[in-house]
Amino acid sequence: MNTLITNGTIVTESKSFLSDILICKGKIEAIRKKIKATTDMQIIDASSCFVLPGGVDAHVHFDLPTPAGNSADDFESGSKAAIAGGTTTIIDFVTPGKGESFITALQKRKKVAAKSHIDYSFHMGVTWWGTQSEQEIEQCIKKEEITSFKVYLAYKGAVGIDDAELIETMYAVKKYNGLLTVHCEHGDMIKKLQKEFIAAGKTSPRFHPLSRPSALEAEAVYKVLCFAKIIGCRIYIVHVSSAKSMELIKAARMAGQEVFVETCPHYLLLNENVYKKPAKQALKYVLSPPLRTKFDNEQLWDELKNGNIDVLATDHCPFHTVAQKDIGINDFSKIPNGGNGVEERLRLLFTYGVKKNIISMNQMVKLTSTMPAKIFGIYPQKGSLSIGSDADIIIWNPESKSTISAKTHHQNGDSNIYEGFRVQGSPEVVLAKGKIIFDKGEFFLKGVKGELLKKIEDLK
Repeated sequence: MNTLITNGTIVTESKSFLSDILICKGKIEAIRKKIKATTDMQIIDASSCFVLPGGVDAHVHFDLPTPAGNSADDFESGSKAAIAGGTTTIIDFVTPGKGESFITALQKRKKVAAKSHIDYSFHMGVTWWGTQSEQEIEQCIKKEEITSFKVYLAYKGAVGIDDAELIETMYAVKKYNGLLTVHCEHGDMIKKLQKEFIAAGKTSPRFHPLSRPSALEAEAVYKVLCFAKIIGCRIYIVHVSSAKSMELIKAARMAGQEVFVETCPHYLLLNENVYKKPAKQALKYVLSPPLRTKFDNEQLWDELKNGNIDVLATDHCPFHTVAQKDIGINDFSKIPNGGNGVEERLRLLFTYGVKKNIISMNQMVKLTSTMPAKIFGIYPQKGSLSIGSDADIIIWNPESKSTISAKTHHQNGDSNIYEGFRVQGSPEVVLAKGKIIFDKGEFFLKGVKGELLKKIEDLK
């Protein structure tokens, strides 16, 4: 059955206009005014609503294994929360164990992700370096069509790598024209500070941000920028949290370096004061990099407004506060790092960005859909309202109002870092490849399965 969306205001990264959209066989077939309806069509009246491309969240961690147990959301619950928030495509991670083949880890991850209700892709984690690593990076790009890779400069002793491994990874990713995404924090210094605080009896969550000061993010950003410039490797710096890091990135860009920048809603809307709450409440805010100052919040909003940040992702990786995060109640270094966001991202950006006239609706679409799709090679199949694109579409109601709460969210976590935030705007209807999968708060997911995306250059 064909579907016709009528009377809505279509919003893309560059323009907004009144038009209808005709969907046929899961693709957008026509965009024009007054498309004639037929009796066999499904009609969606989008009057007083915006029609947006489905959100693309380029940074989520569903079913992430940790010593405290897997993250609270698997691909089934995580994708359901994404849908409720207006996101129809996610990019997760393959995280090989030390010494494990990247390709073996990828095959395992594909099986775990098969429960997703929305389309997905992967970044390949480079957690160690061996004699076959370059060959496996080539295989990822040429055979598996995974062109983005992830390294952690933090989490030494777990997934973090050293400078020699970083350099080898950059050379290999550059050689095969991939993109390297980087978690920038100085891992060795963080480990040293953590040990000093714990030894001094400073064990509560309030010492988490003190063990990971913004200077250690900036130092890692500077090093990565220097190495990447010398090697010629394209880079994407994930979850930038501080004003100082942005200064370094902007200077590199002014000098002609290609570098993409991502931040997350929590670095715009939350600050270090939450760590002063009682320990049982502060636990849920332990994520890395940690929340920064109000000044950093304000500066990042300015960078967003001025177009210096390319992507707003979430780093969605919540853990239960009971039986997971609380294992570190007396040793903050043991608290599994991560918070939620995949369900809240669009509502938060609309409320605190668009409605406050900091950014436009077009910028919202660009940050949350179009740019991540372009950067990671899935545009215009995703992130676009254009003829031939997948009909992943949100009917956005700008007038709805709600309050974020763990009692009402659709994700599995028992807490929410945005608890009590009042938000305006929400997805009224969500379509994935032309099928309505969410309508006025109700899911229609029977038989709905996401697919592993293939990278594309263009739609013919």
